[in-house]
Amino acid sequence: MRSPLRPAPLMLLLVPLALGGARAQTAPPSPAAAAPAQSVSAPLTLQGTLARLRQSPGWQGADLQYRAAELALQSARARAGLNVTVGADASAVKVPLSSGDLTLNTTVTAQVSASVLPWSPALEAVRSAERGLSRAGADRRAARLTATVNAVQSYLAARNAAASLALADAQVNLTARQLEVAQSQRQSGVLTAEGLLVRQGAFDDAQAAQEQARTNVDLAARGLANLLGQPVTLPAGATAFGPLPAAPGQPAALEAQITRALATRPEVARAQNDLADAQAQLRAAQLDVRLPDLSASAQYGQLTSSTSTIATRTVGGSLDVKTGVLAGQVSFPLRDPGDLPTGLALTLSADLPVLGGTRRTALTSAEVGVQQATLALDTARQSVDLEVRQRYADLRTALDTLGSQRGALTRARAALATTLGRLTAGLATALDVEAAELNLRQAELNVDIATVNAYLASLRLSQATTDLDPTLLTTPPSTPTAPEARP
Repeated sequence: MRSPLRPAPLMLLLVPLALGGARAQTAPPSPAAAAPAQSVSAPLTLQGTLARLRQSPGWQGADLQYRAAELALQSARARAGLNVTVGADASAVKVPLSSGDLTLNTTVTAQVSASVLPWSPALEAVRSAERGLSRAGADRRAARLTATVNAVQSYLAARNAAASLALADAQVNLTARQLEVAQSQRQSGVLTAEGLLVRQGAFDDAQAAQEQARTNVDLAARGLANLLGQPVTLPAGATAFGPLPAAPGQPAALEAQITRALATRPEVARAQNDLADAQAQLRAAQLDVRLPDLSASAQYGQLTSSTSTIATRTVGGSLDVKTGVLAGQVSFPLRDPGDLPTGLALTLSADLPVLGGTRRTALTSAEVGVQQATLALDTARQSVDLEVRQRYADLRTALDTLGSQRGALTRARAALATTLGRLTAGLATALDVEAAELNLRQAELNVDIATVNAYLASLRLSQATTDLDPTLLTTPPSTPTAPEARP
């Protein structure tokens, strides 16, 4: 039973990789590694890849969604805050038409309104927009996490593809020489036809593997260009990509990572916000059932009958209990209405549902919505729990595989040493030594691939627990000088 150790800080995992990419040698671009579109001149480093990530469609799309949520919150706050409107109206009245005097009226009006009661729909809309902004923030962080991990994975996949192509080239050269020797042996009668066919088959397989390796290099470059949304030029050889990242250590305790993920994962945050929205709708439906449509108003000034056509000076106010909006109005005619009596008018109105209506149905629907949101929250938590466990297991498996490949590398080195000794004793040929060296290169490549897989597994676990900082390596330089370093 392995005792869990705390993993190396993520900064220690990412920074060597970025610095290594920054030290990558400038090499002429390989035709197979070029993107289909016009490429830039300088080979792309990992640091440049992560800097370009800010310009990728996924990154910018997440920023735009967050900006839209900010604007929606500003709009909701504006509707719920203090609103002042000023208007004017003009009228011409002649009653009776045949003999009456023509009366011209111009009135300036002003109205001030604000949502003052806590259950006001406008204030609830503000709270809903705040939750929407929180959801957008969680979505933006999740998109950046995914983009960062995908960029690192794509860049390292391109490095592995370049290394595999170099190994495939060496395999073709070796099998070609072995085939030449086999043909000579066949002509001398010391090799059977079946043995020659075996060598020919090995050469054909090596050529097919070489062609597949070239295709993988091209696909890796195209995949990275698609992720970044722009053409790229990758280093020609694996060594020019920079050193590999250090292999991660054993992960920390699983339960602690699950607890951290449940508290910070965007899926859980979104489900919690959805539940808050459903609960707000339930409260609104309950209020709609219990509270009647009640409004009160007061008006003071030069009050006239409803049939009067004279514009008068009045001041009024109203409160709608259902909507929670308090409003005040001022009316001022530009033409002096004359000496009119001053009065006060108070109005109270209420509408009480007696039969029919959809309020009870809306209440039941809101209750079902709360139940659905609660179930969705439970499902999100279970999904996060399962994902963290899977990522944890993947990292442990990747570390075990890395240990196994390191053992194979030790055996390959011992086999090469044995072959060199047999060559000195005259019991092996130069081709045997070359084959042992090729096996050693394959073992070294397998260790590199296992190291990359373990590193990526560590990143995915950090992504699942939200320990990964998506802006750690994506901060653009202050003075962009090259296309790959643009902010």
